[in-house]
Amino acid sequence: MNIILIAAVTLDGYIARHSHEVIDWSEDLSLFKKQTMGHTVIMGANTRETLPFDLADREMIVVHKGDTPEQILSGITADTCFVIGGGKTNAIFAPYLTHLYLTVHPLVFGSGVKLFDGLKNEFGVQFINKITVNPERGIFQYQYAVKP
Repeated sequence: MNIILIAAVTLDGYIARHSHEVIDWSEDLSLFKKQTMGHTVIMGANTRETLPFDLADREMIVVHKGDTPEQILSGITADTCFVIGGGKTNAIFAPYLTHLYLTVHPLVFGSGVKLFDGLKNEFGVQFINKITVNPERGIFQYQYAVKP
C-alpha cells in the first residue's frame, strides 16, 4: 500500500502556528483535494477539529491516543492512503510512509507545530517530482519516495 504524507509546510518546517490553527495560508488546497479525493485520509484529533467540515468523497480516520498505526493501516483495503497531520500523527506513521508530498510555502514561523513532532528515527527520501502551485510566489509541491 502507498502511504503518503501530504502537507503544506513553511520554510522552517512547521505545519501550523499552534495545534488548533485553522490554516488559511496554504495555497495548495485544490491540489490537496485532487490528490486525496476518493482515498482514505488519516489525521490526528487536533487536525480533525480544525477542519470546518468533513472532507467529501474521502474516508476520514481520526487517530486517538492508544491507536497504533498497525491497527489503523490493517483496516484499510485500498492501494493508497494519505496521512494529513498533525505533527504527532505524522511522526507515529513515519516508519510506514512510502512517499512525502510537501508543498513549501515562503513563510517562516520560528515556532509552532513541526512537520514531525517527536520523530524517533531519521529516514532518507529520493526526489520524484515537482508540481507547480504558484510560480510567482515560488510555491511548489515536492514529491519524494521514502528510501527503504
